Amino acid sequence: QVQLVESGGGLVQSGGSLRLSCAASQRTFNWYYMGWFRQAPGKEREFVARMSTGGSTDYGDSVKGRFSISRDNAKKTVTLQMNSLNTEDTAVYYCAAGSIWSREAGLYDYWGQGTQVTVSS
Repeated sequence: QVQLVESGGGLVQSGGSLRLSCAASQRTFNWYYMGWFRQAPGKEREFVARMSTGGSTDYGDSVKGRFSISRDNAKKTVTLQMNSLNTEDTAVYYCAAGSIWSREAGLYDYWGQGTQVTVSS
């Protein structure tokens, strides 16, 4: 299985920025679609962003224009640049990998343990 480890979470004030990173341990990283999801207390896991091996991207409505996903196949990493953060962005953020181009969390095969992002007002 692909091992994924997120990093970069923390506490930031409203309007600030954070950059999350996800490192993969598998040589086959380049063959997977990558996604970012988040889950706030009491809420379902929410789609944030996804990116294909060819560079296509897609974003959830709540983060469009503020977040940006990218990947470095040579380094086997995927990143999520988060700008203009607000308190509603507070959640645990998860990196995911899968073989299906989808916004649905259940269709991804591999998951990291998550990293906490807290936005204060």
